Amino acid sequence: MMKMKYLAVGIGGIIGSLLRFLISSIHIGLPNHFLPFDTLIVNLVGSYFLGLLTGFYSRFPKLPSYLHLSIGTGLIGSFTTFSTFSTDIVQLVIEHHYVQLFIYFVSSFIGGLALALVGIVNGSGKTWKKVSKT
Repeated sequence: MMKMKYLAVGIGGIIGSLLRFLISSIHIGLPNHFLPFDTLIVNLVGSYFLGLLTGFYSRFPKLPSYLHLSIGTGLIGSFTTFSTFSTDIVQLVIEHHYVQLFIYFVSSFIGGLALALVGIVNGSGKTWKKVSKT
C-alpha cells in the first residue's frame, strides 16, 4: 500500500510539472517584465484547486488517500511554486521595482487565500450562508 502512495504522488507530480512548464512556455500576451504573471497564474489556480480538493475530501472522507496524495501533493504541489514566487520577490527587490513587488505580493497572498476559500466552499458543497454561520 505504501508503494501505491509513492506512485500516486509521482504520477501526479509528473503531470503537474508538465502543466507548469506548459503554462510558463505559453506567451499569453501579458507583459512578464512588469509582473511574473505565469507564476501568479499557476499559484492562484493551484490555490483554488487545492481548496476545492480539500473541500471535496471533507464531503467524501472515505475516498482512497492515494487520490488525495496524487492530486494534492503530486499534481497541485508540483504545478504551483513557492520557490519561484520567493525568487521573483527577491528579484523585484534587487531591481527596485517596489510597486510591482507590492502588487505581486498582495495579488499572490490575498488572491491565493481568497481562491482557496472559494475552492473549499465549492468543494464542500456548502453555501456561503452556511459558511458564514459556522
